[in-house]
Amino acid sequence: MSYKSKLQNIKAFVFDVDGVFTDGSVYLMPDKSMCRVMNVLDGYAVVKAVKNDYKICVITGGDDPAVRNRINYLGITEYHAKISDKIAKYEEFKQKYGLQDDEILTMGDDLPDIKMMKASGIATCPKNSVPEVKAISAYISPIEGGKGAVRDVIEQVMKVQGKWMEDDTKST
Repeated sequence: MSYKSKLQNIKAFVFDVDGVFTDGSVYLMPDKSMCRVMNVLDGYAVVKAVKNDYKICVITGGDDPAVRNRINYLGITEYHAKISDKIAKYEEFKQKYGLQDDEILTMGDDLPDIKMMKASGIATCPKNSVPEVKAISAYISPIEGGKGAVRDVIEQVMKVQGKWMEDDTKST
């Protein structure tokens, strides 16, 4: 069965941060802080999805205040940082919103994401993911993490469900 046939059921998205919302790079600043870059194409799609009542959850092993601010700015209220057991947090999110696995699309890029990806209805990953993640993904975006891969999957779901072309977003 093609992954596209499953997109009609999707009500929620679960994303990792580094390597998905970002390209995985960490810029080391002279003041010893770290900096990441996110893409506005992803931001636009996230805002559009939130406004169309999709549930979005971010589960990350890291915790960067700038990332937290960006995620919150986009309207994502389910941001979970410093998570080592991502499948447990995935299950909590699913229960909180009364979702079934086949209603959730996940996107991860590295080994800590695999368990939650396997549990979801559709496992997806950016082009530059590790081979083990690519092997379990129903869809590998032709776009790299941090370059619009998040937008790619959100846009596909919303187009299949006839919700993409509605103009209802704020600046990202």
